[in-house]
Parts: sequence; structure tokens; C-alpha cells
Amino acid sequence: MNNHQLPYKEQNLGKEPLTKEEILNILSKTENGVESIVSSKNRYAKALNCDIDELSVSEVIDLIQENPRILKSPILIDDKRLQVGYKEDDIRAFLPRSIRNVENSQARMRAAL
Repeated sequence: MNNHQLPYKEQNLGKEPLTKEEILNILSKTENGVESIVSSKNRYAKALNCDIDELSVSEVIDLIQENPRILKSPILIDDKRLQVGYKEDDIRAFLPRSIRNVENSQARMRAAL
């Protein structure tokens, strides 16, 4: 985003926790619900010693608000899309089509050399 001078909002979840509405919005865009955004393998989630799959949606939201470090990162979201993690090709979907087209053309030209 910085390389293309695109505006975005970065949110430090330790200082500015997600609201319940923001968490619900994120969950509504996932393919696998809580599993898509919560890292059950990181040390923060393990320290909680609870089975997230056994919690209600309301309990999961409270848990995320109280323990934002259990979330996978980064989380990119706009009106239509959600991307969790550092997959560069998936993150590129957030770039305007015009920029993606130029980058694709440049890559094809380099490959042809």
C-alpha cells in the first residue's frame, strides 16, 4: 500500500481494540469463521487454555477484544474483501485493477527478456 501511495488505516489493536461490530464484520467476510482469523497455535492463544470451538460467538468476540494477540495478522479488509496473512498475491487484490494491470505487464516484459 505504501509503495503505491494508497490510503489505508492501520490499527494498533493493543491501543485501539476492535469493536464488536468490527469483529462481526470481519467474521462475516471469512470462509471458515473464527478459524480464519484466530491463530490457535500462537503462544497467546495457547496460554488461554480454552477450546475456542466450544465458545459462543459472543464469547469469542469478548475473547478477541480482551486478547487481540490471538488474531492472525495482518488483517486487511475493505467493503468487499478480507485478507488474513502475508500472501502477497492475495494482498494484491486490494490494489486497484489499473495498478495490477501495469505490474502484470511489467512482469511479462521482464519474463520475455
